[in-house]
Amino acid sequence: MSLARSFLETATSLMPVEIKRAYEEPSPADGQRVLVDRLWPRGISKRAARIDHWLKALAPSNALRKWYHLSGNWELFKKRYFKELCAPEGSLALETLYALIEDYPLVTLVYSSRDLERNNAVALKELLDGAKKPPSSSGPAKAAAVPSRAARRRPS
Repeated sequence: MSLARSFLETATSLMPVEIKRAYEEPSPADGQRVLVDRLWPRGISKRAARIDHWLKALAPSNALRKWYHLSGNWELFKKRYFKELCAPEGSLALETLYALIEDYPLVTLVYSSRDLERNNAVALKELLDGAKKPPSSSGPAKAAAVPSRAARRRPS
């Protein structure tokens, strides 16, 4: 299934995706727990965290994360983060996440940030809920667009 098709089906369906801080008590009601951080949360054992999937490639790069902590520019962070998700590794992780959402009645994105309102899990949930379009440089749309873009760049 293509990324674009999967995204559209996921965004238009009512499959719930929740977010939860890693330091909150896991619950069976969380469904499949997906850690979306690059680093394991400090001070939590793997057993206590009850993480079903760890998709490190869904986390922003270290450089972007550090930049955001210095700048605090949430909108630009999201734009750059979604651009990073266009890279092959991020795109593959998104495909995995879409498959999990398709296969399970509930998926909870788990993160460790102290900021409950502005973190990569919140941005990712916005993407999944359809508030943002999927990264445009992935899937069949990209494959179809590449030759026409290249042709426009060629000098006459």
